[in-house]
Amino acid sequence: MGTTFAILGDGAWGTAIALLLARNPEHRVTLWSAREENGRLLRECRENVRLLPGVHIPPAIQLTTDIGQAVAGADLWVAAIPTVYLRVTLARIVTAVPVGPPVLSLAKGLEMGTFLRPTEIVTQILGVARTAVLSGPSHAEEISRGLPASVVAASHDGELAQWIQQRFSTAQFRVYTNPDPVGVELAGALKNVIGIAAGINDGLGLGDNAKAALLTRGLVEMTRFGVALGGQAQTFTGLAGLGDLITTCISPHGRNYRVGQRLARGERWANIQADMKMVAEGAFTARSVHERALQMGIDMPITTEVYRVLYENKDPRRAVSELMLREPKGEMELL
Repeated sequence: MGTTFAILGDGAWGTAIALLLARNPEHRVTLWSAREENGRLLRECRENVRLLPGVHIPPAIQLTTDIGQAVAGADLWVAAIPTVYLRVTLARIVTAVPVGPPVLSLAKGLEMGTFLRPTEIVTQILGVARTAVLSGPSHAEEISRGLPASVVAASHDGELAQWIQQRFSTAQFRVYTNPDPVGVELAGALKNVIGIAAGINDGLGLGDNAKAALLTRGLVEMTRFGVALGGQAQTFTGLAGLGDLITTCISPHGRNYRVGQRLARGERWANIQADMKMVAEGAFTARSVHERALQMGIDMPITTEVYRVLYENKDPRRAVSELMLREPKGEMELL
């Protein structure tokens, strides 16, 4: 008996996961497009020409803009919708779908205003009882082409995490389970903010020493914030934390990294956002985390400077200078 998957969202990551799952002949995979124009192009070209050019979508993947058709008989819904659009998209379809099976979130962000994690939004809107999150160093450009990667499937429901592990694992895609979805989701969101900082570092030509320090102290900052909100410290040294942080900060595929490079060239966030093909979650997360950190009294110096560059048009070189000139401290303080 095969397993049926409904992939909700036809962005790069949703398409890549559909391709991954469809490589197993026992899987039935449907990829749902929220926009009619996107769905039409996918059906005509059998390729995500905008986000994953050159990667063929095989006939084994059913393409549709009909949400009822997409979720019919599905054993798992995979929410591949950026956090900034997640609530409005789910609210649009909730009356057209039954209370369904478990939902696996692929989103990496935090909702502005509510500060909810993606799985919390899914639970609130769809009313599902079982959720999980898939995260780790996994650029869609590489997954779609069958390059090797390792990720974590995290859930409070250990059986669900193991079920996902068994069905998503391949010779090229290794899945570990993790019992800390809070930490995994926070790590996935926070690393994007540091990714913007890494792009600024490289865009300014500050060198490898500065970047190594940025990643190291960025991980401390991520962990400090994540633990304060209920995540486990160990999660941040794993694939969803350190692993994804490395990829985000060194890969040319990283959209948040590219935002940082453009900020370093003097471009404004509003102009960058207007011509981006993909969503840079880190820019929205920086705002949410900055506001929450202030409320909670959590020291987040890198996030604060990224926020100021994005939303207060602070000069990136000045932001770096002020980070370097902060009051000297012992390395083990506030770890």
